[in-house]
Amino acid sequence: MNEAHLASLEAALTKGERRVTFADKTIEYRSVEELKEAIREVKKAIDREAAATGFLPGAARQVRITTAKGT
Repeated sequence: MNEAHLASLEAALTKGERRVTFADKTIEYRSVEELKEAIREVKKAIDREAAATGFLPGAARQVRITTAKGT
């Protein structure tokens, strides 16, 4: 699963279609909710793959600096 598959799913959702063709496969989803669930699953798979390869950035770091005048 990759970004091209995700793009195909999202394009079908945008057009209101339930039939998605990707590479040499055609899948017809029973409902829009099922199509949305497929999109969520593909996104999760992409995130897992990115995390495994180290391309997914970690949590943002915050550095707080406080100062005070010496008395």
